[in-house]
Amino acid sequence: MLRHSSASPLLSLPGAVPAEAPDEGVAAHYGDLFREQRALADGSGFVDLSHRGVVSVSGAERLSWLHLLLTQHVSELPPGQATEALILSAHGHVEHAVYLVDDGETTWMHTEPGKQEALIAYLESMKFFYRVEVADRTDDFAVVHLPAGSITEAPEGTVVRETPHGRDLFLPRAELMSFATAGGPSGGAPAIGVLALEALRVEAHRPRLGLETDHRTIPHEVGWIGGAVHLQKGCYRGQETVARVQNLGKPPRRLVFLHLDGSEVHLPPHGTPIRLAADGEEGRQLGFITTSARHHELGPIALALIKRNVPTDAPLIAGGTAAAQEVIVEP
Repeated sequence: MLRHSSASPLLSLPGAVPAEAPDEGVAAHYGDLFREQRALADGSGFVDLSHRGVVSVSGAERLSWLHLLLTQHVSELPPGQATEALILSAHGHVEHAVYLVDDGETTWMHTEPGKQEALIAYLESMKFFYRVEVADRTDDFAVVHLPAGSITEAPEGTVVRETPHGRDLFLPRAELMSFATAGGPSGGAPAIGVLALEALRVEAHRPRLGLETDHRTIPHEVGWIGGAVHLQKGCYRGQETVARVQNLGKPPRRLVFLHLDGSEVHLPPHGTPIRLAADGEEGRQLGFITTSARHHELGPIALALIKRNVPTDAPLIAGGTAAAQEVIVEP
């Protein structure tokens, strides 16, 4: 089977500007970033996430099998109930983040762009004697996000993953363009770029694999305990580290929300060093910017991963940009 085109057909819509890594293949925006953010926050529009990987797991034992591999309690996951989960290394480091829903016959999940092949390789290696079938459905299905409060109806038969932040549709890829243009220019569901969704994600303090994480991230550092990690279950790889940190210690780093100096023209990119403002740009590095964004109400904002013992009231600098922190993960 031919792989789907690396570029979404919605990049042909008026005003579309292609996104950069890690969101290549879809639109960053369609000409007016703040208007798109306001629309999304108000519950209108949709976001093309067709670059994300889509994986399905079918078979009578799918949920009991996934329950053994994931950090989330899914053995009795009801049809239609959304959840999210992680796959950890043997040392408890985050390797995959997946966003799931079960339709009663198949478990559907989406993951970061390009991560589906490694995810499938791991799942296949753990099948053993279980009666499950794992499939890469990225060629066939595109993820489309509808914001919370949206009145746009999902096409009949579409698998929908509904969360407090909105609905993720697993839309047949062949229907993506017709979905985007069904209402015409005033159809009430305009296309919105990923930068608007990212700004609202930063505002909501929600981590993203590969941005808020690196090769040594453990779930406690970025606030995934309780949301993607269920503490009353075991039997998954890396569970010992999760339990040990939860019961006996603190994570070495913590995710923070930053208000950035609005007078700066450029946003500090991913990886920009964080230091104490009092120490200046030559001071000791205490962390790094994970995601920065321009918010339609808050101005320039960011998430950052810093050392746990940095005082919560300490003024910081990101590169040369002043930053005031808000606590997400308690020190």
